[in-house]
Amino acid sequence: MGDAARVDGAVNYPRTLAEFNAWFPDEAACLAYLARLRWPDGFVCPHCAATRAWQLARRRKLRCAGCRREISITAGTVLADSHLPLMTWFAAAWYVTSQKPGVSALGLQRVLGLGSYRSAWAMLHKLRRAMVRPGREQLVGELEVDETTVGAGERGKLGRGTFAGKAIVAIAVEALPRGACGRVRLARIPNCSEPVLTNFVLDVAAPGSVVYTDRWQGYSGLNAAGFRHHPTSIAASGDPAHVAMPRVHRVSALLKRWLLGTHQGAARREHLDYYLDEFTFRFNRRRSRHRGLVFYRLLEQAMQVDHVPISQLVGGKRG
Repeated sequence: MGDAARVDGAVNYPRTLAEFNAWFPDEAACLAYLARLRWPDGFVCPHCAATRAWQLARRRKLRCAGCRREISITAGTVLADSHLPLMTWFAAAWYVTSQKPGVSALGLQRVLGLGSYRSAWAMLHKLRRAMVRPGREQLVGELEVDETTVGAGERGKLGRGTFAGKAIVAIAVEALPRGACGRVRLARIPNCSEPVLTNFVLDVAAPGSVVYTDRWQGYSGLNAAGFRHHPTSIAASGDPAHVAMPRVHRVSALLKRWLLGTHQGAARREHLDYYLDEFTFRFNRRRSRHRGLVFYRLLEQAMQVDHVPISQLVGGKRG
């Protein structure tokens, strides 16, 4: 049994690679950090409510000082059931968050020296799952909303939203002054119908938000749904779409460039949700002063997101 230690909420984060290496020299240091992330207000035993625990040597568990029962630190989280060392997981999280453009599974495999591409792919997709914080806040204020398409294919002949071989992605972005973008939300949608687009806005935007769109009929239900809807006729305005709604078109262009540049456009449709989550995570933290803070947020969320078996990851199911 390891040294007795109070699991408290005093969590910070390394700011440089040198600090990262000093903070996490072994498995025990990584496990202690995860314990503080899982119980940010201090450990409380789920069985007896005791507030002291001992870290068990060579095991990812604590032993409660009150009832002496063992409590897994990683059970039910993204890291559950992984046989890879925690030091490898930490190195992956640091690398993923320190590379602003993003990383590929092949690149992660090379950097970490993993024996198989499958291990790197699974690790990267599990980290992508952790990039969506449970219960995250909705967008607020003024928003621009539109749809775009990603993937290879040709425009269909049945009207807007029918693209052979392409996936449709709905985009919402907070409209800040002087053309600046706030936070974004992205979602893969089956079509551009009124029920689908209204539900997307209901999911991502706070009630009463001001929503700017084009005049596509799919947005006709937003006023009735409790939003202040301002449709703009792109044709009548005389301005191209990227001028009439600059923020959402900027995000659309960045998304496509990112998918092509980082992943060579190889995001399969069944896995697209994970890539959209990663893009959103990176975009919304693009102004973070320290990469270490982004690393901290990713591991913090990894301890809150439920475990998904590899079979579901391969099939594109988010759990």
